[in-house]
Amino acid sequence: MSDLHVVTGAFGYSGQHIAMRLLEAGHRVRTLTNSTHRSNPFEGRVEVHPFHFDDPDRLAASLAGARVLYNTYWVRFNHGGGEFTHATAVENTRTLVEAARRAGVPRIVHTSITNPSIDSPLEYFRGKAQLERALVESGLSHAILRPAVLFGAADILVNNIAWMLRHLPVFGVFGDGQYRLQPIHVDDFARLAVVMGQSADNAIVDAIGPETFTYRHLVATIAAAIGVRRPIVPVPPVVGYWAGRALGWLLRDVTITREEIRGLMADLLCTNSQPAGTIRLTEWARAQAATLGRHYASELERRRHRERAYR
Repeated sequence: MSDLHVVTGAFGYSGQHIAMRLLEAGHRVRTLTNSTHRSNPFEGRVEVHPFHFDDPDRLAASLAGARVLYNTYWVRFNHGGGEFTHATAVENTRTLVEAARRAGVPRIVHTSITNPSIDSPLEYFRGKAQLERALVESGLSHAILRPAVLFGAADILVNNIAWMLRHLPVFGVFGDGQYRLQPIHVDDFARLAVVMGQSADNAIVDAIGPETFTYRHLVATIAAAIGVRRPIVPVPPVVGYWAGRALGWLLRDVTITREEIRGLMADLLCTNSQPAGTIRLTEWARAQAATLGRHYASELERRRHRERAYR
C-alpha cells in the first residue's frame, strides 16, 4: 500500500502543486484545509479533512499514519479579525506541529520565507522565524523551505503586476526600485518539497529561482514579456502605499501592505544562496504573454469564495 502524505492547503496554490506531484508518484494524499468544498483538479483523488485547530485531538487523528506533512498554511496579511492574522497563523501552526508530533508523523516539510528573524520588526518575518524555532524544538525530522516569491499559473504578485501594466498609464515603484527579488516557479518549489520529503536529514533551504531581479527590473521584464510600454516611475513609499490602498478599494482587495513594502525595500526577498529552481521567470513570462495579467487575482476573493478554484 502506498504511503500517506498530508498537504495543508492542497486546493490552494503551492499546496496544489505539491499534491499533484505526490499523486503522480503514486502516493496517497490527504489535505487539511479551510476550503473543503473548493473546486480542484484532483477528481476525488485527495482525501479532504478540515483543519481542527480548536480540537487538537481531532487534528492529530487527521494526521495519523502520515509519513510526511507538507505545511503551506499561512496568511499573507492581517485582515478581517482573528481568523486572518499572523498571530493566529503562528498559534495554529504551533498546534499543527504538536499534533504531528503526537500523531507520530516522522517528517515535516515546512514553508517559511527568506531571511526570517526573531528580532524582525516585521510581523510576517518574525512569525516565520518563531515557527522555524518551534519546528526545530519539536525534535521532528524536518526540512524548512524559504521561498522569496512564487510565480506560475494562478500566482498573485507577478500576475497582478502584469494586470496593472495593462490597465494603468504608469507604474510606480517604491523608492528607487533597486531592492532585489529571486522568484521561484511554483512547480520548482513543489518538486523541491517532494524531494525534501523523501530525505531524513534536517535541512534549511533557500528556495530561490535562477534569476535575481531588482524590483524595477522585474516590472520592466514583465512589461516587455507582455508587449506593454509604460513609464516606470519612482514614488515615495508612503505615496505608493496610499495609491495601492485606493486601487485595493476599487478592486475590493488588499493590493499591498506597509509591511510588504518594508520587506521589499529591506532586501529581504534575496539571499546569497545557490538557486534551488531552474525555471526562469523571463522565459516563462514570455511563454504566458497572451494570458498573463488578463484577469486580476484577488487575495480577498479567494478568502470570500472558498468554493471557487484558483484561477
